[in-house]
This record gives sequence, C-alpha cells and structure tokens, in this order.
Amino acid sequence: MGPIGVPELIFIFVLALLVFGPRKLPELGRSLGKALTEFRRASAELRMTVEDEIRELERETHKITDSAKEAFAPPDGGYGYTAGEPADTGSTAQPPAGEEKPSDGQAKPA
Repeated sequence: MGPIGVPELIFIFVLALLVFGPRKLPELGRSLGKALTEFRRASAELRMTVEDEIRELERETHKITDSAKEAFAPPDGGYGYTAGEPADTGSTAQPPAGEEKPSDGQAKPA
C-alpha cells in the first residue's frame, strides 16, 4: 500500500463532510490534532524514560564490573611480570653440572 495521494485525501474529506456535517468537521479536526499531539508527546516521554533506564542499568553494570575487577585483582596490582617474560617462580635451583636446562619446555633426549 503506497502513500496517500491528493485524490484519496479529497475522497476522505468529502466522506467526512457527508458523515459529520460542515459544523462538526472543524471541531473534529481540532480534536484529532490534539490527540495526535498528545500521542507524540507521550511516545517521546516513554522513549526518554526507557533511554534513562537503560543508561542507569549500564552505570550499575559498570559499577559491578569495576567492583569485581577490584575484588579479584592480585594484591600488588599485577602478576609480577609483563607479557612475554617468564614468571619468576622464586626457584633458584640450577640444573646439575653437565646438563643443560631444556629450552622451550622440551626435554633433551637421554
């Protein structure tokens, strides 16, 4: 169904004129205009209310996320090493003399 054109508008106007009469038509037009204005205002208010609630939920989500990050973060604020560096396990053990430390986590064949 396409948009309403001029012939359709004329037909609707003539039909309304016949049904309601010339005295009642202006009052009906005002009532219809007020109703449309009220509907637009109400829908805009509803949209604003929904957007405000969504923003409030996002704020609460960020608060909870930040609290969770703080609660589960290590006490020193990090893991003690940066990416790409091996973690310091605190072990000072050296391999026995004559043996080399395996590289890349692979053991040397015996």
